[in-house]
Amino acid sequence: MAGRPLRVLAIALLLGGCSTAAEVTGTATQRDLVQIRADVASLQASAHQLKAQADSLGPQVDGRLRDQATDIERQANALGTRVDGLSTSVTGLSSRVDELATRVESLSRQLGATPRPPSSSIVPAPGAAPAPGAVIPAPSGTPPQTATPVAPGTPMPPPPPRPTTGTLQPEDIYQAAYIDFSKGAYQLAITNFREFIRRFPDHRLAGNAQYWIGEAHFSLARGFTDAAQADRAQEELGKAIQEFRKVVANYPRGEKTPAALYKEALALIELKQPQVAQARLQYLVDNFPQAEETPMARERLTALKDR
Repeated sequence: MAGRPLRVLAIALLLGGCSTAAEVTGTATQRDLVQIRADVASLQASAHQLKAQADSLGPQVDGRLRDQATDIERQANALGTRVDGLSTSVTGLSSRVDELATRVESLSRQLGATPRPPSSSIVPAPGAAPAPGAVIPAPSGTPPQTATPVAPGTPMPPPPPRPTTGTLQPEDIYQAAYIDFSKGAYQLAITNFREFIRRFPDHRLAGNAQYWIGEAHFSLARGFTDAAQADRAQEELGKAIQEFRKVVANYPRGEKTPAALYKEALALIELKQPQVAQARLQYLVDNFPQAEETPMARERLTALKDR
């Protein structure tokens, strides 16, 4: 939350004509958050590996050590949840700052368009042409100069461009969410991919983001299956199917649509719904004959029909 006072200060500078909307929405907070998420994901993976090693050794390991490994994993997961909440808060704050910056910039343009009475004592703004007869400040020791009248209709020279800082692009948000997914921080990846779709529903990567939400749920289901938590695994498989179907419904010719159909069928097979899975595989084969997933879909269809 330390970034909030800095952003408020940036808005105050913008009101004074010292900044732009691009300067308000910097990327320092987002980069810091990406690094924190990467560290937490690494910690979670290490804790999970430690617990798995302790469990695999069985009676050779003292019960207290196994309890400690379990406690470390629990604390790592709790930390990941807190970072999830922080990510949501930062994203919401960033959206609010974007909105305020746009309103302030609009107000600044309106104020700049308001006519003001000429005055010989008014000092022109940097980059603006002085009014006829206005006194132009000169360096110390140099007599003041008087502005030369400008003929009507003469175009005014544009003001010099203000320096801007890098703004967060849609691809940056998408990439941060994908990094979360690749590191196994599936819940955080789901949150950030949803935020990407909310902010950029028509972006060329929106369909891909929707697909990775389904993949994240599918990966969570595998983790629960490995942990012998069948109920939670089935719950995540159901969510994965819903998210994969959104890819097909909202992006019917998207880049990830064939993959979504195939993964949906795999989830249906695991949920013991072979007939529905067969229908989805057949739809994939019929409508995307050149897709990378189509040969695998044909093999699955053959296996289902031979049962």
